[in-house]
This record gives sequence, structure tokens and C-alpha cells, in this order.
Amino acid sequence: MSLLPRRRVTAALVALPFCWTGAQAQPAPHRRPTPAQTEGPFYPVALPADSDADLLRNGRLSYAQGQPAWVDGVVTDLDGKPVGGAQVEIWQCDHTGRYHHPGDGGRADASFQGFGRVTVGSDGRYRFRTIKPVPYTGRTPHIHVKVRLARRELLTTQLYVEGDPNNERDFLWRNLGADRALVTVPFRAGSDGLQASFPIAVAV
Repeated sequence: MSLLPRRRVTAALVALPFCWTGAQAQPAPHRRPTPAQTEGPFYPVALPADSDADLLRNGRLSYAQGQPAWVDGVVTDLDGKPVGGAQVEIWQCDHTGRYHHPGDGGRADASFQGFGRVTVGSDGRYRFRTIKPVPYTGRTPHIHVKVRLARRELLTTQLYVEGDPNNERDFLWRNLGADRALVTVPFRAGSDGLQASFPIAVAV
């Protein structure tokens, strides 16, 4: 069997780096943006004095109701790059379906913080300690989420519980269509309560 001519072998080796670079240079696919949803009527009129990432402690009070859960994720732009410095807020009702808001009668459990806010680092990661959301009249379980960057509001949306039987009866969830999958996540058992991962993609 004859060997390949030396010139052909050399030409092939020279071409390899070019081919590899070309594969690396392909642009990353754009991510689908997390769909926006209504803010709802119960965004806090005044932010609580305790507005950190642990909603199960409100000042000196500890909240022992509901199902404890961690909600975490990464805030990225549509190219998948972390949005460092973004501020993530969440707010939700307590285990009885009550919000800390005068429009809801101000009857929420005082030990439940109800609202939390964190500023993400260069990796875009956020994490909250809260409860698995519960239903109330007219709504399926959900957690409200807002993302800001400096003075700009980038997104307001809602996070839903995968597999909850109330979802199909909720008009806001149904109206999302195919985008439901982007805001509906499982709450799985973990070593320290339930765990839910909610990635957020925003146009910056």
C-alpha cells in the first residue's frame, strides 16, 4: 500500500486548525426570554425592614408553617451571559394564602417575611429561602419575580409549580401557551427542604 504524498499530508495538517477554529467561532444560540407577566395587586406598598433572601425569618420572628423551599437560579442575557449586578425580588402569600398588603386585609402571618431581594454577583446566581407557594381563591400557586438592573426594570413574571392540579384552571398560566415551560418548575425534595431551580433570561 502506498503512502499518501507528503504534500497532501502537510496540507491536511495545516487545514486542521482552521477547521477547528471555525467550529469554535459559531455563535451561541439565543435563549428564549423568560416571559413577562402581570405584577398583580399585592406588590408591597412599603418594603419590609427585613428584605433579605430568607423569607422564613422576619426580623426576630421565625416562620414554621408551609413547606420550606429553596428557590435559586441564574440571571442571564439572551446570549447566556450572566447579568452581574442585577437585582432579583420575589414576593408571595403565606401558607394561608394571605399577602402582606392592605389590599389583602393585612392578615398575613407576621413571622413570614413575604418579600425578599438579592443582588447577584458576576456569576448571575441568586438564591432564596421561602416556602412552596400555595393556591388561593382564583389563582394557582405562584411566586412573583422581578428583575432590575440599576434603574431599569428588566422583567416582572411569575414562577409556577410543575404538576400542580390548579394550573390548568389558572387563566394567567393558560394564556402563556408554549411559554409555560419557561416559568413552570418542579419543587423536588432535597436534604434541606424542597429545591426549585428557576433560570431567568432577560434582554439587557
